[in-house]
Amino acid sequence: MSAPPSPAAPGAPLVVVMGVSGSGKSTVGAALAQRLGVPYADADDFHPDANIAKMSAGHALDDTDRGPWLDAVGAWLADHDASGGVMSCSALKVAYRDQLRHHAPRAELVHLEGTREVIARRQASRPGHFMPASLLDSQFATLEPLGPHEPGQVISVDQSVDAIVQAYVDQHTTTESRTR
Repeated sequence: MSAPPSPAAPGAPLVVVMGVSGSGKSTVGAALAQRLGVPYADADDFHPDANIAKMSAGHALDDTDRGPWLDAVGAWLADHDASGGVMSCSALKVAYRDQLRHHAPRAELVHLEGTREVIARRQASRPGHFMPASLLDSQFATLEPLGPHEPGQVISVDQSVDAIVQAYVDQHTTTESRTR
C-alpha cells in the first residue's frame, strides 16, 4: 500500500528516474511523484515525431537525435527546479545526464537497475510501446553507470514499485539529514 502523498515544499526533490527501456521508469516515476507530492513527466512525451518513427522502425537513436530531446527534458526540469518534480528519462550516458543537469543542476538521479533477463521479462509485459524489445541490447550497451560526480542512487528493479519508492525516500531522507 502506498503512503499518502506529501505536499511539495520549496526545494522539494527534483528527480530523474533513469534506466534502460522496460526498467519501470514511468511506473516508478509516477508513483514517486505522487508520494513526494510533486509534478511528474515522462521524457517519452518530449520526443519529436522523427525520433518515435526511428525507434518504431527498430533503429536506435544517435546523439544528434537525442540533443534537442534532452534540451526539452532539461527545460522541464529547470521549470520545476523551485517546486520539485520527477521526470522519467532513459539518460543512459553520463553526457546525457550532464546535459540534463546543465539545465537543472540540483537534479538527482535514480538509476533503476536490473539484469537483462529481468528487464526483458518486464518489457515483454507492455505490448504496443514504441521502443521495440529488439533495441534492449543496444540500451544495455549504451548504459553508463552513475559517475562519482553524479548525485543519485541505484535501486534494483527486482522488487515492488512501493519498495523502490520507499528505498528512494529512505536514502533521500538519510542523505538530507547528513547535509543539514
